[in-house]
Amino acid sequence: MPKYPDPPGFAQWESQVPLSLRNDPLWRTPAYRYGLWLADLAAADVAPLWRNVETRDIADQLLRAARGISSTLAEGYGRTSGPDRARYYEYGVSGSRETRDWYFKARNYLPPDVVEPRVELLLRIIRILSVVIPRERADRIGRARRRPSRRQHDGHSAPDGA
Repeated sequence: MPKYPDPPGFAQWESQVPLSLRNDPLWRTPAYRYGLWLADLAAADVAPLWRNVETRDIADQLLRAARGISSTLAEGYGRTSGPDRARYYEYGVSGSRETRDWYFKARNYLPPDVVEPRVELLLRIIRILSVVIPRERADRIGRARRRPSRRQHDGHSAPDGA
């Protein structure tokens, strides 16, 4: 059993995610997986909010914020330098906090058994990213430069500094 087991319902949701997504290296990023799951959960959560004119703006903002978390993390994952990735992961933290804020604002219109688990999931995403960001900031070389050059790969040594 992992040190921090996945939240209830995650495994069932994950089993329905297409293999094309689950086979992507990005899928190994827990904050991304949870963010993508949250986007699906939020879409269902806001359904009753759309019916009331008074809460449509909350529904719209909450859904936009929730959907933006995984998208931002996906965009950042593709960056080659650690500091550049860290910047996007910081945006992911900001988006998570914004989404948490919108769930708080929706608390009078949604049941506590919806709001509380979503806030916990958002806190989990924030904690994961808070650990990852300093590591990425320290990675000044980046992924692209760590790949062996064609010369090194062919068994020839590359000149110093290459």
